[in-house]
Amino acid sequence: MWATVGVVALGFLVALEIAARHYGLPGPVTNQAREVIFAPKSGPLLYASMALMTVVLTWRERFIAAGIAIGIDIVFFLVRWAVDAKMMFGNGALWVVLGYAVIAVTRRTGRERALLLKGVGLALLLVAGRKTGDTWLLITSKVRPMVLDEYVATADHALGNPSWLVGRAVGATGTVGSHVLEFVYVQLAVAAVVVALYQLRNVATERRFPRHHLVRTFLVIGLLGPGIYMLFPVVGPVFTYGPGAFGTGGLQWAVADLWPHTPPPVGTPHAVPYDGITPRNCMPSLHTAWATTIFLHSRKGPRALRYGGTFWLLATLGATLGFGYHYGADIIAGVVFTLTIEAALRSHERGWDRSGVRLVVHGATVFAALLVSYRFLPTQMAAHPWVFGPLLVLATASVIHGYLRTTGLWEPTAAPAPRPELQPEPV
Repeated sequence: MWATVGVVALGFLVALEIAARHYGLPGPVTNQAREVIFAPKSGPLLYASMALMTVVLTWRERFIAAGIAIGIDIVFFLVRWAVDAKMMFGNGALWVVLGYAVIAVTRRTGRERALLLKGVGLALLLVAGRKTGDTWLLITSKVRPMVLDEYVATADHALGNPSWLVGRAVGATGTVGSHVLEFVYVQLAVAAVVVALYQLRNVATERRFPRHHLVRTFLVIGLLGPGIYMLFPVVGPVFTYGPGAFGTGGLQWAVADLWPHTPPPVGTPHAVPYDGITPRNCMPSLHTAWATTIFLHSRKGPRALRYGGTFWLLATLGATLGFGYHYGADIIAGVVFTLTIEAALRSHERGWDRSGVRLVVHGATVFAALLVSYRFLPTQMAAHPWVFGPLLVLATASVIHGYLRTTGLWEPTAAPAPRPELQPEPV
């Protein structure tokens, strides 16, 4: 299975590389190869990926790996400082991951080689997922020149235009609130690695990976989500309806300068052209999907991890709406999307049965119904918000309830305590 995954992933990366080259830009393979020497885009992500790889190592090997990575980064830092180049850390972490790949092939055998290669593969998949996502976003902006934001903005009236409400609230918090939400939004992958490290904490002693963990869901979401972007291209309210309170939009391409103070008027929506740079990455909200995954997988952790997962989900929702990156309709679609994928992965691992099939079919049906209603019923939804608003919430709640009920039945129950044997009493 791991060999198949590796071959498929490599083929996918090569295909995206070719597609990016078609538009005269480097693809994921080139961008990742550059980070061996040049300044990485995200140093924290590379160190988080290395930490994910070290779950297969002993504590002594972990400290050695961390020391080597930091030492390499210090050398790179001094060289970049001397030549006045762009400053960023993370090369050392990538070197260590690649070094352990060489060690696995040349110095390990049998199960130990396979285990170390799995650790290296997880680390590289997380990094490659980021590069793949960047290339996918570029492709969406080139392939889909028309966007459907007016349809989603019209349908969003049924939910009370939450992006406009939260956008004003975030603007009122000033720079402190916006900086906190921006940090949460940008470092989502690092938070995922923290939860994954807890789930994989016993790999080094048990010498095997658990059957299901957060990284699997994370990667599947990143693989399938951009395909929906191509079907339903949306850029977001801050780009379609003005630069907003933070000046991040594209007013020259906006249909009006309204966000976040004036909700868009209800009219007859139509597709509008947009630039060839801004990603069509709104429907569904993958940041919401990933934050929901972090929340789900943190539920079995200690109290601090559960609180952290809850905070990351709420803060991510605040950032996606408050910065004008998503509509409310994208958010609920992202939640349904996540629960359906999580249910499918868990059903695959435990063996498909009627409850698993029913849950996945229900989630997929609700997700498809959401997209169809946003596209073909937006004016009716805006005209009757007290009907369609509750319907959208109830549809999402039905998937949440179905997931909680079904997965709760899948959880192993504690064996009943043995009853003490009756002893004859003396007469």
